[in-house]
Amino acid sequence: MKPRPKPAPAPRHITPEQDRHMRRRTRFFCLAMAVVCFGVLLARLFVLQVLDPEGYADRAADQQLRDTVIPAARGEIYSADGTLLAASETRWTIRASPRDLADELVQPAAQALSEILDIDYEETLAAFSDRTSNDCLLKRRVDKTTADAVRAWCVENGAEGIQIRQDTKRIYPEGDFMGVLLGFTDVDNAGLWGLELEYDDLLTGQNGRVLTAKDAWGYDMPQSYSTLVEATPGATLTLTIDANIQRYLESALSAAVQEHHVESRAVGIVMDVDTGAILAMSVKPDYDPNAPRTIVDGEVRAAVDALEGDARSEALQSAQQAQWRNKAISDLYEPGSVFKLITAAAALDTGACTADSQFVCAGSINVAGTRFRCANGHIHGLETFAQGLAVSCNPCFIQIGARLGKEAFCDYFAAFGLREATGIDLPGEITRSEYYTSDKMGPVELASCSFGQSSKVSYLQMITAVAAIVNGGRLMQPYVVAGAADADGMPLWETEPTVKAQVISEETSAVMRTLMEGVVTDGTGKNAAVAGYRVGGKSGTSQKLDSEDAGARIASFVAVAPIDDPKLAVLVCLDEPHSWTTSGGALSAPVCAEVLEKSLPYLGIEPHYTEEEQQKLFAAVPDVTGWRTAAAKLKLREYGLEAHIDGDAERVVAQYPQAGVQARKGSVVMLDTTGENDPTLDE
Repeated sequence: MKPRPKPAPAPRHITPEQDRHMRRRTRFFCLAMAVVCFGVLLARLFVLQVLDPEGYADRAADQQLRDTVIPAARGEIYSADGTLLAASETRWTIRASPRDLADELVQPAAQALSEILDIDYEETLAAFSDRTSNDCLLKRRVDKTTADAVRAWCVENGAEGIQIRQDTKRIYPEGDFMGVLLGFTDVDNAGLWGLELEYDDLLTGQNGRVLTAKDAWGYDMPQSYSTLVEATPGATLTLTIDANIQRYLESALSAAVQEHHVESRAVGIVMDVDTGAILAMSVKPDYDPNAPRTIVDGEVRAAVDALEGDARSEALQSAQQAQWRNKAISDLYEPGSVFKLITAAAALDTGACTADSQFVCAGSINVAGTRFRCANGHIHGLETFAQGLAVSCNPCFIQIGARLGKEAFCDYFAAFGLREATGIDLPGEITRSEYYTSDKMGPVELASCSFGQSSKVSYLQMITAVAAIVNGGRLMQPYVVAGAADADGMPLWETEPTVKAQVISEETSAVMRTLMEGVVTDGTGKNAAVAGYRVGGKSGTSQKLDSEDAGARIASFVAVAPIDDPKLAVLVCLDEPHSWTTSGGALSAPVCAEVLEKSLPYLGIEPHYTEEEQQKLFAAVPDVTGWRTAAAKLKLREYGLEAHIDGDAERVVAQYPQAGVQARKGSVVMLDTTGENDPTLDE
């Protein structure tokens, strides 16, 4: 028996009122959805058109254009005399777009380019075999010959996808010269050290661009268009450093390092005392900024090469950092007796002493139970302030320091700029020196500091303070960049000399100049004398109190000339010399003298010889005309002169210079046996 089907439910009738309500709800829902959708669309349009109008344009350009960077040339660096010190040389970087390279050329191209560029064949083949790649670097900054060889191979074989892009390479035309000052750049031509780092933003130019159309697959469409935006070179720097004075300093300093077996490098600085401009600065041994990672010290290099793995890497990095370090501004040292100039200037300026004040040196002095000896055990007896400075007497300056007092001593220490960085426009300057404040200074500390021990300052701080002592008391701001110009040669700015403080009076400065001259004429600085010029200075031989070697010393000397009208100050410090002595007056003073002897005439400062110097250095040329040549040569040699004979005749017909002319001993007199030379040669 079949079950009876359930009756269908009665149909639900919708009233007209319900129908109207449903239609309203439907219309409201649709309207709300439309508002939301259009609201989102409008918000998106607002973002795209108002807040980020360039977004899609950039994305479209990225899809349709290939952007190639044209590196800007880095700005050049010149010395004050116009010597080119750093420049950017045109080079070419070789890149490839493997997917643009025809299949049959993958292996030949890898083989040929690996040979031309001296790169690994297997790696090149692997890179070219990646058929999806559109860019890979083959070699950076090759020379024109190499770039031309790559171009010739591509033309000959119809190879596409090999890109030869113009690039620049930083070069230093003078080689191993001013390395610690100039610094160097990294692989991307960004400054890493020295002036290259300090003025990196200014030296870095604005890169150019080449925009080339490409198709939907990313291939270049050379038949389409390209746009060139020229690169703008960086600014040019002109230094206060004079390349000639720098050469004088580097030559003399290198010779001293070699002769005296200086273990911890040597420092030399030449400063214009009136402006604070640095005319030369060197640390020897130095390095070649063209190859800054090559260790120049043979012993250090051998020690590094003997290591392996991480130990070698750490030793190499440490050695590189050490040779890059500009010791002149980054290291502190005990100035020793050179510092007595500070103590002396302060004592005179306060009136605590005069140049004629008297002191007694018994060879040693006891201060609060601590005995201080005079250098080398000298017993000077009764001496004046001036004599104490000339012979560099420690007991004398301990007594001067006591008269000055610790409060005034510390005040002048700070006033001379010895507590903080000078602010020179070079990176890596040490920010604070090591010194006692008056609240921590007892009689023993005052005694030790008075003659240059127990405090540490930088080499640059020391010469800046000495310049203030002799220039009328003005503490100058040291600087090495004289100015900058844009790529068109238009000046951007010039550095103006800046007076930071008036430390001592002009009267005190004048007295100090006289006392410093006495150090050279009658004291420990006789080796700094330069014929024809009045030179003042001060020697120093300081103990390295923090060294494990009890005999470690720093031999230093500071010289100023002409002392009656100061122009140049020269500081030379030999850190740990191993020679017949460690005396600064014996080892460093001759270096200062050599630099001054060459620099002063070069700057147009004429010598004025004393009668004694005139007789010692010059001779009146004797008359040897008519003499046999052999006899004439002997006669000239008696006067300290050399002969150059022109012609093969037996007798001298004429001579240049003529008889009676004052000639410097060692110079050459030309003896003419032909009678054919121009008499104006004598002029």
